Amino acid sequence: MDLTLDILKVHLDTVWVLAAGFLVFFMNAGFALVESGLCRAKNCVNILAKNYVVFAVSTIAFWTVGFALMFGNGNPFVGLTGFMPSLINGSASFSSLDWTVVPMAAKFFFQLVFAGTAATIVSGAVAERIKFSSFIVFSAIMTAFLYPIAGHWIWGGGFLSAMGFHDFAGSTVVHSIGGWAALTGAIILGPRIGRFVGKKANAISGHNMTSVTLGGLILWLGWFGFNPGSTMAADGRAIAHIALTTNLAAAAGTITALLASWGLQKKPDLGMIINGTLAGLVAITAGCDYLSMTGALIVGAFAGVFAVLAVFGFEKLHVDDPVGALAVHLTNGVWGTLAVGLLATQAGSLSTVDGLFYGGGAGLLVTQLWGVLAVGGFTVIASGAAWLAIRATMGLRVSAAEELRGLDEGEHGMKSYILGEDILTQSATIDAGVSSPVLTS
Repeated sequence: MDLTLDILKVHLDTVWVLAAGFLVFFMNAGFALVESGLCRAKNCVNILAKNYVVFAVSTIAFWTVGFALMFGNGNPFVGLTGFMPSLINGSASFSSLDWTVVPMAAKFFFQLVFAGTAATIVSGAVAERIKFSSFIVFSAIMTAFLYPIAGHWIWGGGFLSAMGFHDFAGSTVVHSIGGWAALTGAIILGPRIGRFVGKKANAISGHNMTSVTLGGLILWLGWFGFNPGSTMAADGRAIAHIALTTNLAAAAGTITALLASWGLQKKPDLGMIINGTLAGLVAITAGCDYLSMTGALIVGAFAGVFAVLAVFGFEKLHVDDPVGALAVHLTNGVWGTLAVGLLATQAGSLSTVDGLFYGGGAGLLVTQLWGVLAVGGFTVIASGAAWLAIRATMGLRVSAAEELRGLDEGEHGMKSYILGEDILTQSATIDAGVSSPVLTS
Protein backbone atom coordinates (compact mmCIF):
# COMPACT_ATOMS: atom_id res chain seq x y z
CA MET A 1 0.00 0.00 0.00
CA ASP A 2 1.36 3.40 -0.98
CA LEU A 3 1.46 5.98 1.75
CA THR A 4 1.41 9.68 1.02
CA LEU A 5 3.69 11.90 3.07
CA ASP A 6 0.70 13.35 4.95
CA ILE A 7 -0.59 9.92 5.96
CA LEU A 8 2.91 8.81 6.96
CA LYS A 9 3.25 11.93 9.12
CA VAL A 10 0.01 11.10 10.94
CA HIS A 11 1.28 7.59 11.64
CA LEU A 12 4.62 8.84 12.94
CA ASP A 13 2.99 11.53 15.07
CA THR A 14 0.60 8.98 16.54
CA VAL A 15 3.36 6.54 17.44
CA TRP A 16 5.31 9.36 19.10
CA VAL A 17 2.33 10.65 21.09
CA LEU A 18 1.37 7.18 22.32
CA ALA A 19 4.97 6.29 23.23
CA ALA A 20 5.25 9.53 25.19
CA GLY A 21 1.94 8.76 26.86
CA PHE A 22 3.21 5.34 27.89
CA LEU A 23 6.20 7.03 29.56
CA VAL A 24 3.88 9.37 31.45
CA PHE A 25 1.75 6.41 32.52
CA PHE A 26 4.90 4.74 33.89
CA MET A 27 5.35 7.77 36.14
CA ASN A 28 2.65 6.21 38.31
CA ALA A 29 5.28 3.66 39.34
CA GLY A 30 7.66 6.48 40.18
CA PHE A 31 5.12 8.27 42.36
CA ALA A 32 4.24 5.02 44.12
CA LEU A 33 7.88 4.29 44.94
CA VAL A 34 8.70 7.83 46.06
CA GLU A 35 5.63 8.25 48.24
CA SER A 36 5.73 4.81 49.85
CA GLY A 37 9.44 5.10 50.56
CA LEU A 38 9.07 8.49 52.24
CA CYS A 39 6.30 7.16 54.51
CA ARG A 40 6.53 4.62 57.32
CA ALA A 41 6.48 0.88 56.67
CA LYS A 42 3.15 0.50 58.47
CA ASN A 43 1.48 2.60 55.74
CA CYS A 44 3.30 1.25 52.67
CA VAL A 45 0.48 -0.94 51.32
CA ASN A 46 -1.95 1.95 51.71
CA ILE A 47 0.23 4.33 49.69
CA LEU A 48 0.81 1.74 46.97
CA ALA A 49 -2.90 0.93 46.76
CA LYS A 50 -3.81 4.60 46.37
CA ASN A 51 -1.28 5.14 43.61
CA TYR A 52 -2.38 1.97 41.83
CA VAL A 53 -6.13 2.55 41.97
CA VAL A 54 -6.07 6.29 41.24
CA PHE A 55 -5.27 5.80 37.55
CA ALA A 56 -8.18 3.41 37.10
CA VAL A 57 -10.51 5.91 38.78
CA SER A 58 -9.06 8.73 36.69
CA THR A 59 -9.62 6.78 33.48
CA ILE A 60 -13.35 6.33 34.10
CA ALA A 61 -13.94 9.82 35.51
CA PHE A 62 -12.01 11.57 32.74
CA TRP A 63 -13.67 9.59 29.96
CA THR A 64 -17.22 10.03 31.23
CA VAL A 65 -17.05 13.72 32.23
CA GLY A 66 -13.62 15.31 32.51
CA PHE A 67 -12.44 15.21 28.89
CA ALA A 68 -15.59 16.97 27.69
CA LEU A 69 -15.40 19.66 30.38
CA MET A 70 -11.74 20.29 29.54
CA PHE A 71 -11.61 20.10 25.74
CA GLY A 72 -15.22 20.07 24.57
CA ASN A 73 -16.70 22.97 22.62
CA GLY A 74 -18.33 25.38 25.03
CA ASN A 75 -17.53 28.80 26.42
CA PRO A 76 -14.45 30.51 27.93
CA PHE A 77 -15.05 28.76 31.25
CA VAL A 78 -16.05 25.16 30.51
CA GLY A 79 -16.53 22.64 27.72
CA LEU A 80 -20.09 21.47 27.07
CA THR A 81 -19.83 18.77 24.40
CA GLY A 82 -18.36 15.29 24.02
CA PHE A 83 -19.36 13.51 27.21
CA MET A 84 -18.57 9.76 27.20
CA PRO A 85 -17.05 10.32 23.76
CA SER A 86 -16.88 7.99 20.83
CA LEU A 87 -13.26 8.72 20.06
CA ILE A 88 -13.50 7.49 16.47
CA ASN A 89 -16.25 9.85 15.38
CA GLY A 90 -16.06 12.48 18.12
CA SER A 91 -13.56 14.99 16.74
CA ALA A 92 -16.22 17.60 15.94
CA SER A 93 -16.91 18.02 19.65
CA PHE A 94 -13.29 18.93 20.48
CA SER A 95 -12.17 21.77 18.22
CA SER A 96 -9.63 22.91 20.83
CA LEU A 97 -7.54 19.88 19.87
CA ASP A 98 -7.63 20.46 16.12
CA TRP A 99 -4.06 21.78 16.20
CA THR A 100 -2.72 18.21 16.31
CA VAL A 101 -3.52 15.71 13.56
CA VAL A 102 -3.24 12.47 15.55
CA PRO A 103 -6.44 10.40 16.01
CA MET A 104 -8.82 11.44 18.79
CA ALA A 105 -8.11 8.25 20.74
CA ALA A 106 -4.42 9.21 20.90
CA LYS A 107 -5.33 12.73 21.99
CA PHE A 108 -7.55 11.35 24.73
CA PHE A 109 -4.97 8.88 26.02
CA PHE A 110 -2.23 11.49 26.23
CA GLN A 111 -4.48 13.90 28.12
CA LEU A 112 -5.71 11.09 30.37
CA VAL A 113 -2.24 10.29 31.71
CA PHE A 114 -1.85 13.97 32.61
CA ALA A 115 -5.13 13.94 34.52
CA GLY A 116 -4.01 10.85 36.40
CA THR A 117 -0.75 12.57 37.32
CA ALA A 118 -2.59 15.57 38.80
CA ALA A 119 -4.65 13.26 41.02
CA THR A 120 -1.60 11.27 42.10
CA ILE A 121 0.12 14.42 43.37
CA VAL A 122 -2.54 14.74 46.07
CA SER A 123 -1.83 11.28 47.46
CA GLY A 124 1.49 12.08 49.08
CA ALA A 125 0.43 15.23 50.90
CA VAL A 126 -2.49 13.50 52.65
CA ALA A 127 -0.64 10.27 53.33
CA GLU A 128 -0.70 8.24 56.55
CA ARG A 129 -4.03 9.55 57.90
CA ILE A 130 -6.70 9.71 55.17
CA LYS A 131 -9.36 7.06 54.65
CA PHE A 132 -8.73 5.01 51.53
CA SER A 133 -12.36 5.31 50.38
CA SER A 134 -12.39 9.07 50.91
CA PHE A 135 -9.25 9.53 48.84
CA ILE A 136 -10.75 7.49 46.00
CA VAL A 137 -13.90 9.61 46.00
CA PHE A 138 -11.86 12.83 45.96
CA SER A 139 -9.74 11.51 43.08
CA ALA A 140 -12.89 10.88 41.05
CA ILE A 141 -14.18 14.40 41.77
CA MET A 142 -10.84 15.92 40.90
CA THR A 143 -10.39 14.22 37.54
CA ALA A 144 -14.05 14.57 36.57
CA PHE A 145 -14.53 18.22 37.53
CA LEU A 146 -11.78 20.20 39.28
CA TYR A 147 -8.83 19.49 37.01
CA PRO A 148 -10.80 19.66 33.73
CA ILE A 149 -12.58 22.96 34.45
CA ALA A 150 -9.39 24.85 35.29
CA GLY A 151 -7.59 23.01 32.50
CA HIS A 152 -10.19 24.20 30.00
CA TRP A 153 -9.22 27.79 30.71
CA ILE A 154 -5.69 27.10 29.47
CA TRP A 155 -5.67 24.10 27.13
CA GLY A 156 -9.32 23.92 26.09
CA GLY A 157 -9.60 27.32 24.43
CA GLY A 158 -10.70 29.14 27.58
CA PHE A 159 -10.22 32.70 28.75
CA LEU A 160 -6.62 32.33 29.97
CA SER A 161 -5.59 30.91 26.62
CA ALA A 162 -7.21 33.90 24.93
CA MET A 163 -5.18 36.21 27.17
CA GLY A 164 -1.93 34.61 25.99
CA PHE A 165 -1.21 32.55 29.09
CA HIS A 166 1.50 29.98 28.34
CA ASP A 167 1.83 26.61 30.05
CA PHE A 168 3.28 24.21 27.52
CA ALA A 169 3.13 20.94 29.45
CA GLY A 170 1.46 21.69 32.75
CA SER A 171 3.37 23.50 35.52
CA THR A 172 0.02 25.08 36.35
CA VAL A 173 -2.49 22.78 34.66
CA VAL A 174 -1.11 19.58 36.19
CA HIS A 175 1.27 20.41 39.03
CA SER A 176 -0.21 23.55 40.55
CA ILE A 177 -3.76 22.21 40.37
CA GLY A 178 -2.60 19.01 42.04
CA GLY A 179 -0.60 21.05 44.54
CA TRP A 180 -3.45 23.41 45.48
CA ALA A 181 -5.81 20.46 45.96
CA ALA A 182 -3.15 18.73 48.07
CA LEU A 183 -2.67 21.84 50.21
CA THR A 184 -6.37 22.17 51.04
CA GLY A 185 -6.55 18.46 51.81
CA ALA A 186 -3.53 18.58 54.12
CA ILE A 187 -4.92 21.58 56.00
CA ILE A 188 -8.43 20.16 56.40
CA LEU A 189 -7.10 16.75 57.44
CA GLY A 190 -4.65 18.20 59.93
CA PRO A 191 -1.19 16.82 60.74
CA ARG A 192 -0.33 13.27 61.65
CA ILE A 193 -0.35 12.36 65.34
CA GLY A 194 2.92 13.47 66.92
CA ARG A 195 4.09 15.53 63.94
CA PHE A 196 3.73 18.82 65.78
CA VAL A 197 3.77 19.23 69.56
CA GLY A 198 3.27 22.84 70.55
CA LYS A 199 5.67 24.84 68.41
CA LYS A 200 8.00 21.88 67.93
CA ALA A 201 8.06 19.94 64.69
CA ASN A 202 9.02 16.30 65.07
CA ALA A 203 10.63 14.58 62.13
CA ILE A 204 8.91 11.39 60.97
CA SER A 205 11.31 9.46 58.77
CA GLY A 206 10.39 7.36 55.77
CA HIS A 207 11.34 3.71 55.65
CA ASN A 208 12.93 2.96 52.27
CA MET A 209 15.26 5.39 50.51
CA THR A 210 16.10 2.78 47.87
CA SER A 211 12.46 2.95 46.81
CA VAL A 212 12.54 6.76 46.81
CA THR A 213 15.68 6.87 44.68
CA LEU A 214 14.36 4.40 42.12
CA GLY A 215 11.06 6.26 42.00
CA GLY A 216 12.85 9.56 41.44
CA LEU A 217 14.78 8.12 38.50
CA ILE A 218 11.58 6.69 37.00
CA LEU A 219 9.93 10.10 37.26
CA TRP A 220 12.96 11.77 35.66
CA LEU A 221 12.67 9.29 32.78
CA GLY A 222 8.91 9.76 32.53
CA TRP A 223 9.31 13.51 32.14
CA PHE A 224 10.90 12.90 28.74
CA GLY A 225 7.43 11.78 27.71
CA PHE A 226 5.65 14.45 29.73
CA ASN A 227 7.35 17.50 28.21
CA PRO A 228 8.58 16.48 24.73
CA GLY A 229 5.39 14.48 24.18
CA SER A 230 3.33 17.64 24.56
CA THR A 231 4.42 18.60 21.06
CA MET A 232 1.78 16.03 20.01
CA ALA A 233 3.81 15.63 16.82
CA ALA A 234 7.08 13.98 15.78
CA ASP A 235 8.80 17.33 15.32
CA GLY A 236 12.49 16.55 15.75
CA ARG A 237 13.66 20.10 16.42
CA ALA A 238 11.01 20.77 19.05
CA ILE A 239 11.37 17.39 20.77
CA ALA A 240 15.15 17.72 21.00
CA HIS A 241 15.01 21.26 22.37
CA ILE A 242 12.41 20.38 24.98
CA ALA A 243 14.19 17.20 26.07
CA LEU A 244 17.39 19.12 26.68
CA THR A 245 15.81 22.05 28.57
CA THR A 246 13.94 19.49 30.68
CA ASN A 247 17.12 17.63 31.56
CA LEU A 248 19.15 20.76 32.26
CA ALA A 249 16.52 22.03 34.71
CA ALA A 250 16.42 18.66 36.46
CA ALA A 251 20.19 18.58 36.80
CA ALA A 252 20.36 22.14 38.10
CA GLY A 253 17.59 21.46 40.62
CA THR A 254 19.44 18.39 41.85
CA ILE A 255 22.67 20.29 42.46
CA THR A 256 21.15 23.34 44.13
CA ALA A 257 18.92 21.24 46.38
CA LEU A 258 22.01 19.25 47.38
CA LEU A 259 23.89 22.45 48.24
CA ALA A 260 20.95 24.08 50.02
CA SER A 261 20.27 20.98 52.07
CA TRP A 262 23.94 20.58 52.90
CA GLY A 263 24.15 24.18 54.00
CA LEU A 264 20.97 24.26 56.09
CA GLN A 265 21.03 20.75 57.55
CA LYS A 266 24.82 20.27 57.69
CA LYS A 267 24.36 16.97 55.82
CA PRO A 268 23.34 16.26 52.22
CA ASP A 269 19.79 14.90 52.63
CA LEU A 270 18.96 12.35 49.90
CA GLY A 271 15.23 13.06 50.10
CA MET A 272 15.87 16.76 49.52
CA ILE A 273 18.21 15.98 46.63
CA ILE A 274 15.57 13.85 44.86
CA ASN A 275 12.87 16.43 45.50
CA GLY A 276 15.23 19.02 44.01
CA THR A 277 15.34 17.01 40.80
CA LEU A 278 11.56 16.79 40.71
CA ALA A 279 11.26 20.50 41.51
CA GLY A 280 13.44 21.36 38.52
CA LEU A 281 11.29 19.14 36.32
CA VAL A 282 8.05 20.69 37.57
CA ALA A 283 9.35 24.22 37.11
CA ILE A 284 10.60 23.76 33.53
CA THR A 285 7.35 22.10 32.42
CA ALA A 286 5.56 25.38 31.63
CA GLY A 287 8.36 26.93 29.58
CA CYS A 288 10.39 23.99 28.28
CA ASP A 289 9.67 25.23 24.75
CA TYR A 290 9.92 29.00 25.41
CA LEU A 291 13.18 28.99 27.40
CA SER A 292 16.75 28.77 26.18
CA MET A 293 19.26 26.35 27.66
CA THR A 294 20.54 29.10 29.96
CA GLY A 295 16.98 29.89 31.01
CA ALA A 296 16.37 26.24 31.81
CA LEU A 297 19.44 26.15 34.05
CA ILE A 298 18.27 29.26 35.89
CA VAL A 299 14.74 27.93 36.38
CA GLY A 300 15.99 24.57 37.63
CA ALA A 301 18.59 26.13 39.92
CA PHE A 302 16.05 28.30 41.70
CA ALA A 303 13.58 25.42 41.82
CA GLY A 304 15.98 23.24 43.79
CA VAL A 305 16.50 25.95 46.40
CA PHE A 306 12.79 26.77 46.55
CA ALA A 307 11.98 23.10 47.14
CA VAL A 308 14.25 22.91 50.17
CA LEU A 309 13.09 26.23 51.62
CA ALA A 310 9.44 25.36 51.03
CA VAL A 311 9.73 22.11 53.00
CA PHE A 312 10.83 24.12 56.02
CA GLY A 313 8.29 26.85 55.26
CA PHE A 314 5.29 24.52 55.25
CA GLU A 315 6.67 22.90 58.40
CA LYS A 316 6.76 26.32 60.09
CA LEU A 317 3.08 26.75 59.15
CA HIS A 318 2.34 23.31 60.66
CA VAL A 319 1.14 21.95 57.33
CA ASP A 320 2.02 18.26 57.37
CA ASP A 321 3.16 16.98 53.99
CA PRO A 322 4.92 13.62 54.44
CA VAL A 323 6.57 13.53 51.00
CA GLY A 324 7.20 17.19 50.14
CA ALA A 325 4.57 17.28 47.41
CA LEU A 326 3.67 20.89 48.17
CA ALA A 327 7.28 22.03 48.00
CA VAL A 328 7.81 20.25 44.70
CA HIS A 329 4.54 20.58 42.79
CA LEU A 330 2.81 23.65 44.20
CA THR A 331 5.76 25.92 44.95
CA ASN A 332 7.60 25.12 41.75
CA GLY A 333 4.51 24.86 39.60
CA VAL A 334 3.93 28.53 40.48
CA TRP A 335 7.61 29.43 40.05
CA GLY A 336 7.91 27.73 36.68
CA THR A 337 4.77 29.41 35.38
CA LEU A 338 5.97 32.87 36.39
CA ALA A 339 9.46 32.15 35.04
CA VAL A 340 8.00 32.01 31.53
CA GLY A 341 7.11 35.69 31.86
CA LEU A 342 10.67 36.46 32.94
CA LEU A 343 12.82 34.25 30.74
CA ALA A 344 10.92 33.48 27.51
CA THR A 345 13.13 34.35 24.56
CA GLN A 346 12.90 34.19 20.81
CA ALA A 347 16.66 33.72 20.67
CA GLY A 348 17.65 30.12 21.32
CA SER A 349 14.18 28.66 21.93
CA LEU A 350 10.86 27.97 20.24
CA SER A 351 9.24 31.08 21.70
CA THR A 352 7.43 33.68 19.62
CA VAL A 353 7.61 36.31 22.38
CA ASP A 354 10.19 37.71 24.78
CA GLY A 355 9.86 37.85 28.55
CA LEU A 356 10.74 40.68 30.91
CA PHE A 357 14.45 39.87 31.14
CA TYR A 358 14.79 39.75 27.35
CA GLY A 359 13.23 43.14 26.64
CA GLY A 360 9.67 42.01 26.11
CA GLY A 361 8.19 44.05 28.93
CA ALA A 362 6.00 42.86 31.78
CA GLY A 363 2.95 41.92 29.71
CA LEU A 364 3.57 38.18 29.59
CA LEU A 365 4.59 38.09 33.27
CA VAL A 366 1.34 39.81 34.28
CA THR A 367 -0.66 37.33 32.21
CA GLN A 368 1.16 34.43 33.83
CA LEU A 369 0.44 35.89 37.27
CA TRP A 370 -3.25 36.22 36.46
CA GLY A 371 -3.32 32.59 35.44
CA VAL A 372 -1.63 31.46 38.65
CA LEU A 373 -4.11 33.45 40.77
CA ALA A 374 -7.20 32.35 38.81
CA VAL A 375 -6.33 28.66 38.85
CA GLY A 376 -5.14 28.78 42.46
CA GLY A 377 -8.24 30.57 43.71
CA PHE A 378 -10.62 28.25 41.90
CA THR A 379 -8.83 25.07 42.94
CA VAL A 380 -8.57 26.05 46.60
CA ILE A 381 -12.28 26.91 46.80
CA ALA A 382 -13.53 23.97 44.74
CA SER A 383 -11.24 21.35 46.29
CA GLY A 384 -11.89 22.73 49.76
CA ALA A 385 -15.62 22.30 49.19
CA ALA A 386 -15.06 18.75 47.97
CA TRP A 387 -12.89 17.81 50.96
CA LEU A 388 -15.41 19.28 53.41
CA ALA A 389 -18.32 17.53 51.71
CA ILE A 390 -16.52 14.20 51.92
CA ARG A 391 -15.69 14.80 55.59
CA ALA A 392 -19.32 15.61 56.36
CA THR A 393 -20.76 12.59 54.56
CA MET A 394 -18.33 9.68 54.84
CA GLY A 395 -15.55 10.96 57.04
CA LEU A 396 -12.08 11.93 55.95
CA ARG A 397 -9.61 10.71 58.53
CA VAL A 398 -8.98 7.29 60.05
CA SER A 399 -9.33 6.87 63.81
CA ALA A 400 -6.40 7.69 66.08
CA ALA A 401 -6.02 4.02 66.98
CA GLU A 402 -5.86 3.00 63.31
CA GLU A 403 -3.39 5.78 62.50
CA LEU A 404 -1.08 4.66 65.31
CA ARG A 405 -1.33 1.01 64.33
CA GLY A 406 -0.89 1.73 60.64
CA LEU A 407 -3.25 2.03 57.70
CA ASP A 408 -1.95 -1.16 56.11
CA GLU A 409 -3.62 -3.34 58.73
CA GLY A 410 -6.52 -0.99 59.47
CA GLU A 411 -7.54 -0.23 55.88
CA HIS A 412 -6.26 -3.28 54.01
CA GLY A 413 -5.84 -6.07 56.54
CA MET A 414 -2.25 -6.80 55.60
CA LYS A 415 1.33 -5.80 56.24
CA SER A 416 3.88 -4.52 53.76
CA TYR A 417 6.68 -6.71 55.01
CA ILE A 418 6.52 -10.13 56.70
CA LEU A 419 9.86 -10.59 58.44
CA GLY A 420 11.44 -12.17 61.48
CA GLU A 421 8.97 -12.69 64.31
CA ASP A 422 6.02 -12.15 61.97
CA ILE A 423 7.10 -15.17 59.90
CA LEU A 424 7.49 -17.32 63.01
CA THR A 425 4.11 -16.20 64.34
CA GLN A 426 2.43 -16.86 61.00
CA SER A 427 4.02 -20.30 60.73
CA ALA A 428 2.97 -21.21 64.27
CA THR A 429 -0.60 -20.12 63.56
CA ILE A 430 -0.74 -22.21 60.38
CA ASP A 431 0.81 -25.24 62.11
CA ALA A 432 -1.63 -24.98 65.00
CA GLY A 433 -4.55 -25.05 62.61
CA VAL A 434 -3.48 -28.20 60.77
CA SER A 435 -5.16 -31.38 62.01
CA SER A 436 -3.16 -34.53 62.56
CA PRO A 437 -3.31 -36.80 59.53
CA VAL A 438 -5.91 -39.58 59.69
CA LEU A 439 -4.64 -42.96 58.62
CA THR A 440 -7.02 -45.02 56.56
CA SER A 441 -6.67 -48.63 55.59
